[in-house]
Amino acid sequence: MQTPFLGLRTLVYKVPDLDAAKAWYTKVLGTAPYFDMPFYVGFNVAGYELGLQPAESAVNAGDNTFVYMGVENVQATYDMLLSAGATEYEQPQDVGSDIVVATAKDPWGNIFGIIYNPHFKLNP
Repeated sequence: MQTPFLGLRTLVYKVPDLDAAKAWYTKVLGTAPYFDMPFYVGFNVAGYELGLQPAESAVNAGDNTFVYMGVENVQATYDMLLSAGATEYEQPQDVGSDIVVATAKDPWGNIFGIIYNPHFKLNP
């Protein structure tokens, strides 16, 4: 059976202050959003979408969802996230086969995962 799934496309965080989140992610990602409306802010991160939506009501950020953004240097990126205001969640660790992961929480409590995976190949 062929899978209908085409791969990771979009990660969306609901945030209580869209302007503050937009400014923080612009700084952390080093790029301005390509889509910027009062109801949604979208960033193109190497072909994948990081979206921000205003929270309609109180949002309880959970610790049960992990989405990882690919990076070349996990430790350097992790340190940059912390210096930008993220908080430590899981320090960088080699999980085997030269794959390194780490997670931090953005200022709104969302888990921001990063991964170096030398085996990952993007399929066009």
